[in-house]
Amino acid sequence: MEYARQIEHADIVHRCFRCGYCKFPEDYVDFNCPSYKAFGWDTFSPGGRMWLIRAWLNKELETSPHFSRILYSCVACGNCKDQCVYPRFKDYLLNVFEEAKAELVNEGRIPPEVRDYFKAVSVNGNPYKQPQEERGQWADGLGLKEFTDQEYLFYVGCVGSYDEVGQRMARSVGQLLSETGVSIGILGKEETCDGHEVKVLGETGLFTALAEENIMKFKKKGIEKIITLDPHALNVFRKDYPKLRGNFEVFHYTEILSQLIRNNQIPLSNYQAKVTYHDPCYLGRHNLILEPPREVLKGLPGIELVEMRRKGLSAFCCGGGGGNFFTDMVGSGENNPARIRIKEALDTGAEIVAVACPQCAKMLDDAIKSEGQEDWLEVLDLSELVNRVRSK
Repeated sequence: MEYARQIEHADIVHRCFRCGYCKFPEDYVDFNCPSYKAFGWDTFSPGGRMWLIRAWLNKELETSPHFSRILYSCVACGNCKDQCVYPRFKDYLLNVFEEAKAELVNEGRIPPEVRDYFKAVSVNGNPYKQPQEERGQWADGLGLKEFTDQEYLFYVGCVGSYDEVGQRMARSVGQLLSETGVSIGILGKEETCDGHEVKVLGETGLFTALAEENIMKFKKKGIEKIITLDPHALNVFRKDYPKLRGNFEVFHYTEILSQLIRNNQIPLSNYQAKVTYHDPCYLGRHNLILEPPREVLKGLPGIELVEMRRKGLSAFCCGGGGGNFFTDMVGSGENNPARIRIKEALDTGAEIVAVACPQCAKMLDDAIKSEGQEDWLEVLDLSELVNRVRSK
């Protein structure tokens, strides 16, 4: 029996690729699509992918390693949906790409890097292939308590638990929240992968298993409110867990920090620095949390906020979304999205790039090194910047 490819939102594919309006709000040359900028071919643009997906669904195009890599090079930044002129389409554009990747998973025709990512998460519970017992070591020496009956669970995620840059950020945020009186607890070695990248990369079965395990654990512990380190976790907790009866009140840590600063709950001194802010896609475009991080920066004495040309809903992605942080489908060449973003930051004259996502922090930190700009620019998480300004 011949395999029939089907995706839920196939009806919008034809009309989408015939439009192409998403290329023009900036201008055609400066099209705000990270994989298009990296590779320069129209097939790597949203409309180009739609052409390929339509031909593939109609069996006019066979599954191939190259086709698979084109689909997986999408970093799910969401710029195309925000530029789309069709209200009915914009909520489903990323769904089409995700559904097509799920079909590739079903066919077993995914790139080796994606396969290895799924295997690592399935076997080890994290993409770093590190022991579960080490998941809470980022908090050693901070005095953070395991969750019992605190107001919030502070959920760190895989990057904050195992990546060196992510751990530094997790320690800074956790310590700042704790020392300013926010009632938080952590799961430590009991924490489990949130499954966001697993879902975006198309492994729906593994995602469901991870999500259901987390939901059951959270409910058993009486968790009602969650503060996330990572915007990716925020996104999946807010938008996908409720579909599996996992309804929690979820905040990003920048929302809490902005409240603390607004209410004068953090004693601040003066720190002179020119700072630009990079909007993480899953914080800004996907969840519309645009002002809280800026309120934090504007509330710090001596900090001058200078915006990059592309900011807010039009911010250029660092290239780490869509699982690319782990699979590296976009590569690290001259037109790597993170390197482009660092050049935009340098154009502002800023000394510091403020970030609010551990994946962005790592991507941009590596890009500064690739550009040889370590003497001129540094990446700091917002909580690290607050700690520099905080009166001790």
